[in-house]
Amino acid sequence: MRQKILILLTVVLSALATEATVKDDFKRDIRQSAGNYWAYPDQDLPELTADPAGYTPFFINHYGRHGSRWLIGKHLYNFPVEQLEKGERNGKLTRRGREVLAILRELRASAQGRDGELSDIGAEQHQRIARRMYENFPTVFAGEARVRARSTVVIRCILSMQNEVDVLKSLNPALRITTDASQAEMYYMNYDDPVPKPLRDAAFKQHDEAMKQKLIKPEKFLSRLFSDKRFARDSIKGQQLMIDLFDVVGNMQSHHQWEKTDLYDLYSLDEATNVWRYNNLRWYIWSGETPLTQCRVDFMEANLVRSFIEDADRAILDGNNQASLRFGHESVVLPLVCLMGINGADYQTTDLTTLDRHWQSYKIFPMACNVQMVYYKPDCGEGDILVKVLLNEREATLPVKTDCAPYYRWNDVRDYLMDKLSRQPYIPTVIE
Repeated sequence: MRQKILILLTVVLSALATEATVKDDFKRDIRQSAGNYWAYPDQDLPELTADPAGYTPFFINHYGRHGSRWLIGKHLYNFPVEQLEKGERNGKLTRRGREVLAILRELRASAQGRDGELSDIGAEQHQRIARRMYENFPTVFAGEARVRARSTVVIRCILSMQNEVDVLKSLNPALRITTDASQAEMYYMNYDDPVPKPLRDAAFKQHDEAMKQKLIKPEKFLSRLFSDKRFARDSIKGQQLMIDLFDVVGNMQSHHQWEKTDLYDLYSLDEATNVWRYNNLRWYIWSGETPLTQCRVDFMEANLVRSFIEDADRAILDGNNQASLRFGHESVVLPLVCLMGINGADYQTTDLTTLDRHWQSYKIFPMACNVQMVYYKPDCGEGDILVKVLLNEREATLPVKTDCAPYYRWNDVRDYLMDKLSRQPYIPTVIE
């Protein structure tokens, strides 16, 4: 009995400690709560482990999200303005509410005609990533190394690619760089898998309202914007305003013009954390390896994993230094990381109330997020190919045994990935 109590206490304390970690992260930098709108966190990158003795990096396999962007859909800019204008027309805005409305109107005007486009900060993020990639792994980009860069057909991704390859070319004009953005390669760059959508929609519909009622409580939030509590309750779509405005506030860090305009005072730490929790569970259903979607959704990136394997096999056979760079979206990076099991992202649960203690999306897919697999060959010409995985330029783990962490033997990683792909679950054609 005593042992059971100790085990239970350990579990509870561990859960509380993990929960505190999320709040502690947000205390240090509330912008992290923006999740997929968080500007790429490259200010304090850790130093990478030295190359293993007797090995030299020669190939990089990469998939990266576009950089910071404008919001997608006029609704996200229009809806908060429209809600606050109701208060303005009725004389029900607080002083802070009037200030926020003026800012949102100006922001909306700036966004006209720029739906989803790459921002100034987004371009700079990719320029810095390219420079660090070159400096961290100079042998990969030495001499007339080949760099094959591909993008989805979306302009913000194409521009992200162009910003990176321009920097690489400026650092080594001898590089042989090819770029492409074609529907012919979308089957792995951003596959439109028909199976996940009904699974995700059904799971989200089942849990959305209950989680929204549990987490999104707008009364205090509305009181900071509206002077009349009854008016706010009866005339304002409080929950939706709290969620949508959070996206607008979070994405302001995507632009030099707005990055220092802080509207996070509209949310207490608990409120910001709960809106993030709501968004986190949505992304888990949308991308995670969960029984809620028959553990099927992240397999929509199976073609991309095969592309990684095929490009690695070719590079190893060729033996020359080179890089395979791909540019796309967070809706690809997140399920890719889950499918590969990077940093435990393949966590499986049906308990959404405790999800945030084990699975935090902001650690995976900020703006410009990227996966880099760096391959090392033995200098003597004989021996195993080693590989290191970087998530957002930080050394990451795989569920593969190794005696040389953070390095893995590529054959072990390849076997693990091929085995994972072979276990793609069967999905019935009729979803009820």
